[in-house]
Amino acid sequence: MTSMETSKNQQHEEGQVAKKIENETAKLPSDVFLWSSTAAMGVSLALQAMGKKHASLFIGQWAAPFLLLGIYNKIVKTEGHDNMSKSNNRR
Repeated sequence: MTSMETSKNQQHEEGQVAKKIENETAKLPSDVFLWSSTAAMGVSLALQAMGKKHASLFIGQWAAPFLLLGIYNKIVKTEGHDNMSKSNNRR
């Protein structure tokens, strides 16, 4: 990465809404999203076994968004605006 790209990245700041969302999601352990996804798959399987195909498909589609939210949560904790705020405060 060139020094010009680095300075552009350091100048970027998150909006107030994004900061609030990141602050709230960072409070949740990553396991919450993993277990939510697993639970959605389990409920979907149970509904499928009960013959409720449409409800099964609806609930089953929740698994991927829960996992994506878990990835977002992990990124926020490791690379989110917190690190940028800390590095800006050191200057």
